[in-house]
Amino acid sequence: MAPKRIITFGSFDVFHIGHLRLLERARQLGDFLSVGVSTDALSRRKKGVYPVFPQDQRAAILAALRVVDHVFFEESLEQKRDYVLAERAQVLVMGDDWRGRFDHLADICEIVYLPRTPAISTTAVIEKIRV
Repeated sequence: MAPKRIITFGSFDVFHIGHLRLLERARQLGDFLSVGVSTDALSRRKKGVYPVFPQDQRAAILAALRVVDHVFFEESLEQKRDYVLAERAQVLVMGDDWRGRFDHLADICEIVYLPRTPAISTTAVIEKIRV
C-alpha cells in the first residue's frame, strides 16, 4: 500500500514547541510529511515583516526533524493547490487559525485544521525576547 502523504505549510520562524507539536500531530495522520516553508518574501507579504531567521535556516531546522520527510519553499499562498498536487498529498494540515481558508481544496485532498498549542505564538516569543 502506498504511504499516506500529508502536507502542511508555515513560516516556522523562531521555532518553538507549538511548531513542533503541530508537525508531530500532522505526521501522526500519515506516513510521509511534506512541509512548505514560507520564503522570506512570502512571510513579508503575509505578516508585514521579514522573518527573524532566513528561509534557508528555517528550512534546515525543519529538515532536521525526524517527523519531517521533505521540505520545500512556498512562494505564494495562491499556489496551495499546485503544491498539494506536486507533493501528491492526500491530507492538508493547517493550524485552526486558518480554519476555512483552504476548504476549497477539499476536491483534491482531506483538510484538517489542528488546534494551536495554548499560550504560545511566534509573535509572543519575539515580544518576550525583546523585553
